[in-house]
Amino acid sequence: MSMNTADRGLERRTFGDVRVDLSEDQKIRGTAIVFNSRSVDLGGFTEIIMPEAVDRTIRDGLDVRALIDHDSAKVIGRTRSGTLSLRKTMRGLEIVVDPPNTSYARDLLESVGRGDISGMSFGFRVLDDEWRLEDGQPVREVTDMVVSEVSVVSFPAYQETDVSIAQRSLQAFQEAHGGHKLDLMRKFHKTRLAR
Repeated sequence: MSMNTADRGLERRTFGDVRVDLSEDQKIRGTAIVFNSRSVDLGGFTEIIMPEAVDRTIRDGLDVRALIDHDSAKVIGRTRSGTLSLRKTMRGLEIVVDPPNTSYARDLLESVGRGDISGMSFGFRVLDDEWRLEDGQPVREVTDMVVSEVSVVSFPAYQETDVSIAQRSLQAFQEAHGGHKLDLMRKFHKTRLAR
């Protein structure tokens, strides 16, 4: 997938254990973001999305789109139009999509109903994060972000190209502290990505 200008600064994450369920009313329901859950190794660090990270998106009523496999040509819902709703729960960011009567949406409903497609993912821009070392491993806690899209995905897996932005943030963290020192394990350091 090529990255266009609108995708600069966008990161994508997938939680492989998240399921999409098709309800009898033909709406797609799922958990796009799971809070307080450590990611797999993202290339030298792990990541945790904190519950407060989605507050800005919900509070400000930001325009979020629901896509198929992060494909902007396959929009199946949108908060601005009322066809995508977001709800913060104790577990994570729950979504409900009322898909359109299009060929790709009908195909998706069929595949979800059969259980062939069951993953969810999300695209976001980090506004604030905190880094710390835990057992010598850098851990990034995302505390504020803008969620731009949620996707129903065929292959729930982390994409290497999507972690390059976080890698730059990790590098800034390491440079600011002279690498991995023992005192880092007792300190939190806030970094801000260039917008």
